[in-house]
Formats: sequence, C-alpha cells, structure tokens
Amino acid sequence: MKLLLIDGHYYVYRSFHAIQNLTNSKGEPANAVYGFVKTVRKMIKDVRPDLAAVFWDEGAPQKRVTLQPAYKQQREAMPDKMIPQLNFIQSFCGAMGLVSISKPDTEADDLMGCYVMEARKTGVEVVLATNDKDLFQLVDPRVTVYSTNKTDLKHPKDSHALLGEVEVTRKWEVPPHQIAELLALTGDSVDNIPGIEGIGNKTAANLIREFGTVENLLQHLPDVKTEKLRLRLEQSEKQIRENRQMVQLELDHPLPVEISKLQIKPNYPEYIRGLEKYEFKTLLPEVQREAENTFVGQGELPL
Repeated sequence: MKLLLIDGHYYVYRSFHAIQNLTNSKGEPANAVYGFVKTVRKMIKDVRPDLAAVFWDEGAPQKRVTLQPAYKQQREAMPDKMIPQLNFIQSFCGAMGLVSISKPDTEADDLMGCYVMEARKTGVEVVLATNDKDLFQLVDPRVTVYSTNKTDLKHPKDSHALLGEVEVTRKWEVPPHQIAELLALTGDSVDNIPGIEGIGNKTAANLIREFGTVENLLQHLPDVKTEKLRLRLEQSEKQIRENRQMVQLELDHPLPVEISKLQIKPNYPEYIRGLEKYEFKTLLPEVQREAENTFVGQGELPL
C-alpha cells in the first residue's frame, strides 16, 4: 500500500505565484485553482498511490508561539485574489477524491508526521508532497519526498523525483534523522526561526556530523576546535535549545481520519461542475474521459 500526503497550502501558494492573470469569463481569478488541480493530478499519476489526503494549516501550536512569539509573523497577508480560490480548493478536494485534514491550532506538517508514524506501524509506504524542511527529517526506507524541483531531478527528461535517504543526505549533508539538529543551528527563515549568527549550512552540518545532536554539542563545547565558533555557540546556547524545540514535530496527535479511510474516490459530477465553473478547457475533457471510463458498465454518468 502507498499513501500520498499532500501539503495543501504549499501547492496553493506555489500555483498562485507560478501562473499569472488567469481568469474565467466572469473575471474570477483561476490561477491557483488551475495550478493546484493540474499539479495534484500529475502527482497522483506519478506516484500512483492507493490512499491520499491533503493537509491544511489551521493556526500555529501555542507551544511554538509561546516559545518564540515572532514565529511566522514575517509572512505577508494572503493576496486578495487567492482567498476565494483557497476556499474553493479546500472544498473541491472532496470532488477530486481527496480527504482534507486539518485541526485547530495545528500545522499541516505535524499532522502529516502523525500519519507517517502510524503508517510505519503497518508497513504502508509514504510519499510526502511538500517543501517543508521539517518533514525531511521523517525520510526513511519507506518514506520519500515527492519533488519536481529541477535541482532534485536525476535526468533532464525527468518530471519528478522521489527523494529517499541517499538523496536527502546528499541535499542536506546530514542524514534525515539529524535535519532537526541542523535546523536548530541554521534556523528557518521561512518560519522566522532565527539561525545562529555566523553559522551557515556547511558549518552546521560539520558540527552535527561530529557531535550527533545539538544537546551533545552544547555539553562538549570545549571540544569545538575553533575558539570563535565555540564562543558563538556558548553565547547562543539558549537560542539553540529553543530552536531545537521549535523544529521538533508534534507527533502525538490522534489521527482525525483513519488511514484506511483515505481511498481516492472522485465525485465526478462535482469534479466536472467545478472545472466548468472555471472554464478549464484542457482539464475538463480529461476528467470527462476519466468519468466515462469509470462508469463504463455502470449505466449513464449521473450528471
């Protein structure tokens, strides 16, 4: 069994910014909707999952906000033209056959991590469709990250890659289970988690490879060979420990929907009506053909 977990907000934002000035005949913005639907359809074709779900941020955990009040505060407000599209996409996922999952005061990456932990118990293979740094720490022999970034593709003709332990280790210079340790030193500008001044990815990776964890590093500061670096780490000890807590995934949430209930079951009449609303002339015939093939032998398609 293969389970596809999709980071919803990431793909909506990416689609919105990648496609410009797309509207239907009523002037309603359609760029994010088109990009999201097209991307997810390709993703499902590439991965061929048995089960799938889309995850949405619904606020930040109070623990992280209390620890670092500036957490994610640097993010700009959602563009006006994106708001109605996001609302439509979240409701339209059901028509596409995908369960939407969220929880108040909980981030998508934490919930996705909880599903990975449950899948590990049953041997289900997991593909994470995300660009979230925190989720890379979950990669193992049965967990990969779906990527279409050119830098991740093995061959020029490839359209996607599944990043496993080897690829993630090469990308981060530490194995997946040590990525959270690395981020405790480098921070994460996307989430407004401050890095330690003067410590870049290479230096951080060298330290984590040598000491294993930031806790072990802080307990053995006299063993850090460079005096300037040792002093910087000493002065930043509190920040490093805070950062380590910030990037720790919350993996103890009960699953809002059981994994066995994440079958992909498109509601083709609703699917087609949604595409007609936005007048997607290339996507619409594709889905209509799928619907016709699905209902062959089952009578007329119930439109």
